[in-house]
Amino acid sequence: MQDQENQEVSQQQAQADAATSAANEAAQASAGQAGVPPAAESAQSAQSDLEAQLSATEAKLAETHDAFMRAKADAENIRRRAQEDVSKAHKFAIESFAEAMVPVRDSLEMALKVETQTVEAIREGVEMTLKQLTAAFEKNRLVEVMPQPGEKLDPNKHQAVAVVPSEQEANTVVAVLQKGYMIADRLLRPAIVTAAAPK
Repeated sequence: MQDQENQEVSQQQAQADAATSAANEAAQASAGQAGVPPAAESAQSAQSDLEAQLSATEAKLAETHDAFMRAKADAENIRRRAQEDVSKAHKFAIESFAEAMVPVRDSLEMALKVETQTVEAIREGVEMTLKQLTAAFEKNRLVEVMPQPGEKLDPNKHQAVAVVPSEQEANTVVAVLQKGYMIADRLLRPAIVTAAAPK
């Protein structure tokens, strides 16, 4: 009886082994029909994903490089134009002032051509020339610095060459010896003045 049970267990074991072997063969056959083992198929899928990412990254890199080169060329063009503008500004900075001064020179030359000159004619010519010069100064924002007596001394616009006794308050302008000039807000030449001495 024991032998019979052992034989039945052996037969069942043999049947189970045969079933397992058949299942393994069937799985290998189906994988063989697909042409790729399961582990190799997953490796190929990962490789194709990496290749797609590499292609996308290379395309993005090429686009970024192109944008960088365009920006660099634009910056170079702007720098070159700015240099040209600065060069032209230096070269033609006094063009407007020169245009305004040409008529003044013309008037002076015409005055010298007159053979019979009277004092009145000379004075009239000088006044006309001075008007032209004043107009040229105004056009180019060249402004006089002419402080009035008693005005507080401003070291940014006035240069005191002497301190004189005066009834005025100390450090005020007593007299103007020479006008000063400003171009817009920049001092060209200070007014030369005498200042009141402290009492």
